Amino acid sequence: MPWLPEAGASVFPTSYRASGVLLHVTSLPSPYGIGDLGPSAFSWIDRLHDAGQGWWQALPLGPTGYGNSPYQSLSSFAGNGLLISPEGLISDGLLRTSDCDSHFSSTVVEYDSVIPFKHGLIEKAWTYFRAGERKDLQPGYDEFCAKQAHWLEDYALFRSLKAKFKGAYYLEWPGELVQRRPNALNDARRELASEIDPVRFAQFLVFRQADQLKKHARAKGIGLIGDLPFFVSPDSSDVWANPELFLLDEQRRPRFVAGVPPDYFSAQGQLWGNPVYNWDALRSTGYRWCIDRLRALLCHVDLIRLDHFRGFAAAWHVAAGAQTAQSGQWAPGPGADLFQAVRTELGRLPFIAEDLGLITPDVRYLRDQFQVPGTRVLQFAFDGHADNPYLPHNFVPNTVVYTGTHDNAPTREWYEELPTDQRNNLWSYLKRAPPGESAEAAAALMGLGWSSVAALAIAPLQDLLNLGKGTRMNVPGRPDGNWSWRSTEDMISPAAFESIRTLTESSGRSAVSGIAPISKMIEAVS
Repeated sequence: MPWLPEAGASVFPTSYRASGVLLHVTSLPSPYGIGDLGPSAFSWIDRLHDAGQGWWQALPLGPTGYGNSPYQSLSSFAGNGLLISPEGLISDGLLRTSDCDSHFSSTVVEYDSVIPFKHGLIEKAWTYFRAGERKDLQPGYDEFCAKQAHWLEDYALFRSLKAKFKGAYYLEWPGELVQRRPNALNDARRELASEIDPVRFAQFLVFRQADQLKKHARAKGIGLIGDLPFFVSPDSSDVWANPELFLLDEQRRPRFVAGVPPDYFSAQGQLWGNPVYNWDALRSTGYRWCIDRLRALLCHVDLIRLDHFRGFAAAWHVAAGAQTAQSGQWAPGPGADLFQAVRTELGRLPFIAEDLGLITPDVRYLRDQFQVPGTRVLQFAFDGHADNPYLPHNFVPNTVVYTGTHDNAPTREWYEELPTDQRNNLWSYLKRAPPGESAEAAAALMGLGWSSVAALAIAPLQDLLNLGKGTRMNVPGRPDGNWSWRSTEDMISPAAFESIRTLTESSGRSAVSGIAPISKMIEAVS
């Protein structure tokens, strides 16, 4: 029988050591302009397995809205249709090879071209399916629609209305639709029936392909780490369909919006603009919507990174209309009450806490009360203070260490812009003389993370490949120009994966020879 976590225990057993790579699905190589759930994702899992890695971490998998950000999803439950693999649909007999002719060659995701291309493929696949292709999939499709109806019906209508109104923010729709008056909704469903069906079908396809990928990862002993944004997008089916769960005014506009006070990334703080939760209303339902949201993501992954973990203790609320986040104030979150409800419902807490930024004692207490592993980022470690929590000698084992995250510059670029005193602090900590160039920085941070006591060590692919400027995934606070970096087959060299295999074996983190086999770990959190 595999190891199972006791109630309240960490997801990582004692002496557990493993490692993995952070790479969003959209950044995988693909001939179709954007990484997807097809052959390149299967090959990626094979590469991780062959390199002795245990985990693949990706960013949120929902349909992207504003700025193409995976943290501004149109739904907490839906999958991103852009991740549907054309090759997978060809194999399924739902597309012809000639339907998928493309001319994408850029090393970035050109969303303005990719979005209509992928939507066109989904429409073609739906046309074939409706005409009788793959009749054997009809029962599965019907079952999917029935099982997911609690969110799928609202989402399909939301997307269809959004298309009808040319992408407008839902608060700009006619008032009877904003207010969800039953007669108006029924009329819209009848009028848009032919638009709603392909939206449902796209979700069936993305869930099906994601399930196939998860099964392949399981067979290879690779665990999948997903990412759950704390807040939801203001322009989402979540808010439109569940207004009572958010602090909105009578016109359904947010009374407060989310952000963070001034921090490492921004002197004025960050004004995210997301609506904030009505925790009293959520508590009165036993946190049903929150738990359903977790279940939806756990269909696709084994562990969940809880983005902005500190929001569960307290979140920064800014009055709607404020120009910066500086005028906000902390408002209590659900605290232990939510985690107790989740543990009762799911029987486990398969979480990693993103506990970066301004972390107060109540946040640490909440994290440690439920033994949720915390996050440490090595790029934050070298300010010269021995008590810096991101220095490895201050880690506890129940930790996930990163060289950097999707919000950081690749380590090579970070090092090139690092002040001289912090460069010296890094090499002094490693007891090495400073090298003559920046090429050694990424490998140095990986070695530091892998050799630490942290249960899990993760590096972005950019650091594994020692990439620099031009390969960053996101600049916090920048409204556009993010989320578009892609890798190519030429970049993913065998030498890089041989180096991480050697590092992983020498630090006792190999998925094959580690103390706690990855396969048992995955079973335990599933």
